[in-house]
Parts: sequence; structure tokens; C-alpha cells
Amino acid sequence: MSSTELAANLFRITQTDEVLKNKNVNNEDDACITHHKVGQAVRQTIKRIGGTMPEDLPTPVKSAKQIEKEKHKILDYNSQFRNKKLK
Repeated sequence: MSSTELAANLFRITQTDEVLKNKNVNNEDDACITHHKVGQAVRQTIKRIGGTMPEDLPTPVKSAKQIEKEKHKILDYNSQFRNKKLK
């Protein structure tokens, strides 16, 4: 996720939270409707100001899951290497 998409998501989340608090929304159905409306408003704003829509942002070459798997392989290898050195 790029910083642009991350920022848009954070903005949507914080604004949804504010609306839920300000309008005293306390049931799941109204919360879902509010979430959807705020999300639509954020998307409309991005489009209106000429920003890149989230679905048009470039996708990373590797998924987070792939990166995590590679990281664990490296950590496991380093751990095995250190254990062999200590013996």
C-alpha cells in the first residue's frame, strides 16, 4: 500500500469515527451506512481534486505475505547460522 492509499484510508477511518461520535451512532446498521457514505465522500473528493483513485494506484511487485515469508526465511537462516557458529 502506498503512502497515498494509506493516508486516504486513515482519513476515511478518522472521519468515519468522528461522524459516528458526533451523530451518536450506536447500532451496526447505521454504522455501516455511515462508513459507506464517508467512504463515498472521500472517493469523490479524491476524484474532484484530480488525485489517483485507489484502484488505479500501482500495486507492489510482492504482496505483504510474500515479504513476510521471505523475512522469516532470512531470520531462520541467520538463526541456524548463529547456532552452528556457537557450537
